[in-house]
Amino acid sequence: MLSEPSYLAARMVATKIEAHLLRHLEVALQLGEGALAVVPSVSVIESIIDVAFWASLRREEGHAPKISIAFLPPEQADKPLIFENSLRLTPQNLTKLAPAVEQPGIHLGIWYDNDSLHVWGTTHQIPGICFVLEVVEPGLLVIKHRRTDGFGKFVNIAVLRGDEIKMVDEHNISLDACPEIIESLLDMPLPSAPGGSFNILVELATAMRAHNRGGLVLIVPTGTTQWHNSVIHPISYPVNPAYTVISDLLKTTKPKRDIAWKQNLRNAIDIIGGFTAVDGATVINRDNELLAFGAKIARAELSIPVDQMIVTEPVTDATPILMHPAQNGGTRHLAAAQFVYDQRDAQAMVASVDGHFTLFAWSQQLNMVHAHRIDILLM
Repeated sequence: MLSEPSYLAARMVATKIEAHLLRHLEVALQLGEGALAVVPSVSVIESIIDVAFWASLRREEGHAPKISIAFLPPEQADKPLIFENSLRLTPQNLTKLAPAVEQPGIHLGIWYDNDSLHVWGTTHQIPGICFVLEVVEPGLLVIKHRRTDGFGKFVNIAVLRGDEIKMVDEHNISLDACPEIIESLLDMPLPSAPGGSFNILVELATAMRAHNRGGLVLIVPTGTTQWHNSVIHPISYPVNPAYTVISDLLKTTKPKRDIAWKQNLRNAIDIIGGFTAVDGATVINRDNELLAFGAKIARAELSIPVDQMIVTEPVTDATPILMHPAQNGGTRHLAAAQFVYDQRDAQAMVASVDGHFTLFAWSQQLNMVHAHRIDILLM
């Protein structure tokens, strides 16, 4: 029998997480996708979250656990490592196993058997829509599921930090109460909807966060040099000719996008993501071509300092906030807001050292800079 969870947040989100997984499973089935995962019940979701939360607060030889848990039977995994004796899913067992599975891409396999949850082994490969829980740091859990095509970042469902619960709002990129904000974000580089295509900018955002140094990317219109008016010259590291590997790969027709194509695309994204660790801004165009890195942003000659913007987050029940750009972060955030204020057909992405990630775009409807926080989508 599954024990009653003592972590209140587990009870509060389990029903919503089950509904999310069932909804995406239905879409995948309608699209003819095969090899899909079994959706765990509400009670199973509650138990996994509860055990993972208490495990996150423990230590093994002074180290906090970092674990990825996937709910699936061994039969659905590709070349799994199976323990001779499965282990009960307990905080102690998770903490003991954590040092062996900290590397990215390794999941502890969890399955329901004989009225209890057990850890049966590890796997690198999991089926589409598979429930995954990541223990990121003490008290911080991220619940997500694997995309049906297996490529790109997993789809985040919820982020739990202690008693703080953030559910991703997958229906609106902003808020029902502010339709003008939704319209202003139509060009923002947000993750694709269920069944949608792979999103390069989301993957680049993930690569930017991976090096933990912070970064700033400017996204400018293709074929123009107007953005030069908002950077200091000479540019530290111009790229000439432009690095076009991503745009070249995206010209490949979908039937030819094999494993090698995916790896080449991943490598190209990681290359650009690496340059974002260099001090200054990395500049790409709308065709995902690298134009420069290490660029220093400066206010345009005839412009004025930006003094107000609106901030939103793709979280259920969130509300927009008006603030000065300096209140939203450090110098990168202020520089990004000023750049978008001056170059209103451009966008900016800022990764903070503390893990925050913000998209900047000009809102024609509100006549101001719009900052959209997407940390919850990238963890």
